[in-house]
Parts: sequence; C-alpha cells; structure tokens
Amino acid sequence: MANELSNLKPRPGAHKKAKRIGRGFASGDGKTSGRGQKGQRARSKVAIWFEGGQMPLHRRLAKRGFTNIFAKQYTVVRLDKIAANFEAGAEVNATSLLENGIIDKVAKDGIKVLGNGDLDKALNITATKFTKSAKAKIEAAGGSAIIQ
Repeated sequence: MANELSNLKPRPGAHKKAKRIGRGFASGDGKTSGRGQKGQRARSKVAIWFEGGQMPLHRRLAKRGFTNIFAKQYTVVRLDKIAANFEAGAEVNATSLLENGIIDKVAKDGIKVLGNGDLDKALNITATKFTKSAKAKIEAAGGSAIIQ
C-alpha cells in the first residue's frame, strides 16, 4: 500500500514517549524523581522570579519615567480668552482673571500668557511669563506686557 491520507503513520522513532517520573524504582526516575537529595531545587515550590537572594531584576532596573522636582508650574492663559473677557484699556492681572472666572487658581510659580488667538484691543496685562508671540500681539494691539 502506498502512502495515502487514510493510512498515514509517523516514521518509527519520530515520537518518543515521555518519561514517567515518580513511578517507582524500576522506571529509573523513582524515589526523588530526578531531583537529587535535599536543596532548593529538590523542593516542590520555588518562586519563578526568585534569584537565590540576589537583588531581583525588577528591583535592579530603573523605574519608568522621570519627575523633575525643580519644574516650574504655571497657570496657563490663552490670549483669545483674555480678549473675549476684557474691554479695551483694562488692567489684566491674576486677581482680575480669577474674578472673571478665566482661571480657577494661580499655580505656585504664577501665570503664563500664551499667544493663541488674536488681540484687537489695547490691554495692560501683568503676568509672570509671556510667550514671544503673546508679547508681540499685545504690543501690536497697543497694550503692554508687564512681567511681575
């Protein structure tokens, strides 16, 4: 008979039977089941991450990310928000921004004004920091950017 789909068999020796450990002395792996006498590896439970008392890998590697403890924290305000809430010639500072509900609180390092949007009226804005574009737009509209 030729090799047909109905009578395929593996070649002799292709499938070796698994060694049955712990089935008596005659099996060749009885009594201690190939683990030897005593010691850590003879025990039934050793945590897979345990490294024999060496500092574990998960503690040797650096944690992900980095937090800069010297980073500045500013409350950010967009120029278009200021323009929408104040009339021409108004004095804009932290107190007036809080009163108008533009910001909730002032961060520990103050207020930073961003140059988003357009400014079509002269405003005198007092803040801790200004972006270059914000300062340019304020001065172009006839206002002043005062650094606190």
